[in-house]
Amino acid sequence: MLGINIDDVLAVVKSMQTQLNAIGVILVCAVVLTIAVNKLWIKSKGTRKLVHSWTWIVAAIAALVAVSMILFGPMKTTLDLMSGSGTLSATSKAKAEKLATDIQNEGITLLKNNDANLPLKANSKVNVYGWASTNPIYGGTGSGSMNANYPTTSLLEGLKHAGLQPNDKLSKKYTNYRADRPLVGMMSQDWTLPEVPAAQYTSSDISQEKNYSDKAVVVIGRSGGEGADLPTNMHAKNIQTKPAGTKVKIQAFGGTPGSYYVNNSKDYQDFEDGQGFLTLSKTEQDLVKLVTSNYNDVTVVYNGANAMDMSWVDQYSQIKSVLWCPPAGQTGFDSLGSVLAGKVNPSGKTADTFVKDFTQTAWWNNFGHTDYTNMKEFAPTAQSTTPSFVNYVEGIYVGYRFFETASDEGLINYNDVVQYPFGYGLSYTTFEQKMGDVTYANGKVSFDVTVTNTGDVEGKTPVEVYYNPPYTEGGIEKATANLVAFEKTKELKPGESQTVKVSFKDSDMASYDTNGNGGYVLEAGEYKVSINSDSHTKIDTKSVNVTSTIKYDASNTHNGDKTAAKNQFADVAGEGITYLSRANHFANYAEATAKPTNTELADKYKDEFVNSTNVSQWLEKAKKADSDVKMPTTGAKNGVQLYQLYGKKYDDKMWDKLLDQLTVKEMRSLIEYDGYGNGAVESIGKVRQTDVDGPAALNNNFTKQGSIGLPSSVSVASTWNKNLAKEFGDIIGQMAKDMGVTGWYAPAQNIHRSQYAGRNFEYFSEDPLVSGTMASLEIKNAQAHGIYAFMKHFAMNDEEDGRLAQMHTWSNEQAMREIYLKPFEMSVKDGGARATMSAFNYVGNTWAGANKNLLVNVLRNEWGFNGFVLTDYFGGYGYMDATESIYNGGTGMLATVKTTNEVSDDSAATVSHLREAAHGVLYAAVNTYLYANGAPKASVATWQWIYYVVVAVIALLLLLAAIVSIRRFIKRRKDEKAALEEAQPAEAEGADGESTEATEGTEGAKTESAE
Repeated sequence: MLGINIDDVLAVVKSMQTQLNAIGVILVCAVVLTIAVNKLWIKSKGTRKLVHSWTWIVAAIAALVAVSMILFGPMKTTLDLMSGSGTLSATSKAKAEKLATDIQNEGITLLKNNDANLPLKANSKVNVYGWASTNPIYGGTGSGSMNANYPTTSLLEGLKHAGLQPNDKLSKKYTNYRADRPLVGMMSQDWTLPEVPAAQYTSSDISQEKNYSDKAVVVIGRSGGEGADLPTNMHAKNIQTKPAGTKVKIQAFGGTPGSYYVNNSKDYQDFEDGQGFLTLSKTEQDLVKLVTSNYNDVTVVYNGANAMDMSWVDQYSQIKSVLWCPPAGQTGFDSLGSVLAGKVNPSGKTADTFVKDFTQTAWWNNFGHTDYTNMKEFAPTAQSTTPSFVNYVEGIYVGYRFFETASDEGLINYNDVVQYPFGYGLSYTTFEQKMGDVTYANGKVSFDVTVTNTGDVEGKTPVEVYYNPPYTEGGIEKATANLVAFEKTKELKPGESQTVKVSFKDSDMASYDTNGNGGYVLEAGEYKVSINSDSHTKIDTKSVNVTSTIKYDASNTHNGDKTAAKNQFADVAGEGITYLSRANHFANYAEATAKPTNTELADKYKDEFVNSTNVSQWLEKAKKADSDVKMPTTGAKNGVQLYQLYGKKYDDKMWDKLLDQLTVKEMRSLIEYDGYGNGAVESIGKVRQTDVDGPAALNNNFTKQGSIGLPSSVSVASTWNKNLAKEFGDIIGQMAKDMGVTGWYAPAQNIHRSQYAGRNFEYFSEDPLVSGTMASLEIKNAQAHGIYAFMKHFAMNDEEDGRLAQMHTWSNEQAMREIYLKPFEMSVKDGGARATMSAFNYVGNTWAGANKNLLVNVLRNEWGFNGFVLTDYFGGYGYMDATESIYNGGTGMLATVKTTNEVSDDSAATVSHLREAAHGVLYAAVNTYLYANGAPKASVATWQWIYYVVVAVIALLLLLAAIVSIRRFIKRRKDEKAALEEAQPAEAEGADGESTEATEGTEGAKTESAE
């Protein structure tokens, strides 16, 4: 989700235009009247001064009214959000800091450890190389940022806390080179990788470092963030490069527009053509060569969320050990020190596949977005982009599913392509896993796995369970490896064993068949169920025989669906797109995975396309289709208060009575401005509520208050520990109550379709089961504290580039059901999610925030979701429309200022959709801790108290000014009268001959008058 940027500021100014114009007119009129009074017609100084005074008093009152209209109109939502929030209790803070370390302890993954290179000896001195060692990755940018109000443990501090002794002189070399990390933001991206060129390490430097220690650690870091994907080609022809030494001025609202990087040397380019951000730069390569030529004992630490090309570590025999340390949060780098020092035995497993060559992935040619060449008329303004597209051509073969199946079918040589499989990770000890007999009865598969620590060090490990289904040539697509269950052992002492019980439903092995009306089916045949050490390495395999095909229909729905799943997304497959098929050993691989050649949207889709250029026409058709809808009751006096609905079902009859009480104005207010909270509705006792951002924390973008930043979602996924996901949700809920927050814009659970996706730090994994399991547990345990968690971004927002470019995401329905929608389905069914954030992109030909098949037919009707469906940040962007959204299942607009977030009309059809939208928002709002003990007390926002005080002071000053002006007017009138009276006796004296001079003057005047 977007943060505050220049568009927000411009929108705020635009929303105040009427009042600002009024203030301008008032000031002009006051100035004109002042000048007119002086120059034209009022001779009396007292009257003149009085008119001056009252002109400006009236102008001040009028301006105050206009300002008040701004404050209680377009600025009210923003000011309410800036009114402050609570702070963390000492208990919550300590608990969060401990959990951050616990998660990272198990999220760090040992990828290589030749010759038992790790752990290091206690109190070891160590040379820590690499600029990233002084500027590590704590989280992501955008909504994933850390809160500055809490101290952050750095990577080097984490090592020191574990008793290790980094070479401070070496570290100073990096901080002197560059102290700050380049900004990879939403408005611009500085992809610079500041690394000290090898030529700047003098012989005396190397001598000092080798004398300090014979142990070297090289840290490589990669950042990512919201708003942009990582560049797949860093060459100058693809991304702007700047000469070494260029100082980039960071401007407000995100930095210098564009995407660029600064070279580290004037003698060479850091990247050659075809090298992406997830490969080593030349400066980094030179560093690795320098270190490996001087040390025989080298450890590499990769710090980043995106699975990097690590193939280079195998080119150097001196690199004995490799650790993956995903973004660690505010205290998680203590874990890195503990792992290196052997105080913690690593038990993480990769949440993604590490590949040696990204061009060998099925997504390589179909990542990013391509503009349509026949849609220019749908660019709402000259500055906006034409609609674009991305094709998910790999179908269900995402991540390890592709590599394992392609290897089994002979398409690839596995070891040439994959370096570290999904689910891979080493330990300082060894484990043995034995699979017991498998029982298949009553739709459930069950067996025991006995895990024994066969090494010398205490440790824990996951149990990974996969299945390989029967496949019919040319039939339903099926991967040969599919994670179906996982558990993690407790800490096992050397020689200790634990029996882990595994069970899963046979329906978890079903496939989605798009033939006919579509639906889930478990085909008859032999299902090979295995326990693995990773997706590629089987430990033991047993067979489960399904004797007859099971179809999941209305009488036997799939995994608790409320209605039987059927095709809802046939159109999302697009036209003329070839999807990867396993048939004939992936015979269509070259055709399916090639770069798209057709850049025109098919006429049948173009005719149905909706954005801001034609949404009014769409609305007229929609209203006509709903012409038989009767105007709902509004403004009734039923006496129902919102708190009375706490804990009641979504379809409880009392809801109708409550909703009947709402006026159209109240409903519109409730759903049009739901950015970072939802407003008060006084008539039903609804108080203003606050929602905040952050996938690994709670960040209030307006007050800058926040919580402790926990490790990234990738770290959570890499633990393979369900209990840690539960604790994650638990502490989020606890911290939310401390802060007075009721809504959490997380967890995000899109799929790591590509290692280059910019927001992978915020999402969990390439696997839907790991993603859905961790997300649903976080949601369930956070909501137990009486908040609502927004599962996001629904759906298929799996890349950042082009997400605002009306980007059509095309996929076949089987892949959507089995891969991209599955984590959300689990979050509804298992996590009980009461809130959803839709996505920026188009799903097929329809904006996700107004996709009825997605938001109504599947989310609500199939899965049984009830509650709040919020858009992503409502900037308009030429296609987001509030009326279209509520007609198709949306319930709230993530807006704080007016864009296109206001509902267009008050027809019976529109009001009926408004009513249902309000129902969803209120259902989530009431089922929070605020209403658990009766009606909450409404509070006046801090800014309003300040406003009342300021207005009272101004009113008093204006009153005093009015009194003073009147008194001065009276005094001046008296003075003028007295002066006049003094002049009149003088004239009379001249007439009686007592003053010849006066008389002569009078006569002269009369003569002039006569003439």
